[in-house]
Amino acid sequence: MRSTYRVLAYLVAAGVLAQAASVAYAWFTVIQQIDEGGVFDKNEGPNPGHLTHAITGMAVIPLIALAFLVVSFFARVPGGVRWAGLTFGLTALQVALAFVAFSAPVVGTLHGLNAIALLGVPLVAAHRARRAGTAAAAQPVAAAA
Repeated sequence: MRSTYRVLAYLVAAGVLAQAASVAYAWFTVIQQIDEGGVFDKNEGPNPGHLTHAITGMAVIPLIALAFLVVSFFARVPGGVRWAGLTFGLTALQVALAFVAFSAPVVGTLHGLNAIALLGVPLVAAHRARRAGTAAAAQPVAAAA
């Protein structure tokens, strides 16, 4: 179960990296289209980068973060529930900030900053789980009486 905990933590972090890559691809695509004389408006529809960013951010990462939280109760990682709960909370905040940013674009700054926290927290959780597993493996097994 500790391995599952670690994998889910790494998946959340990988999802954040995928988010950064997809939004960068999306906006550089828009810039290229504008440089070529195109326009960016609602008639174009979402480009693949924006679509990937939306689906990953509103469905995939939240589901992984929820699974991470559930698994944390069984993984027996010291402080694991706290780190998984923090990851889930940051994920919920990230989604909320995204929705608010559509009405108040300056909030998008907080969305970007929170993404950095959402990358770091599950990486710390995975590292702590690995250390806990290594420590548990190093302890001698009690002899059966």
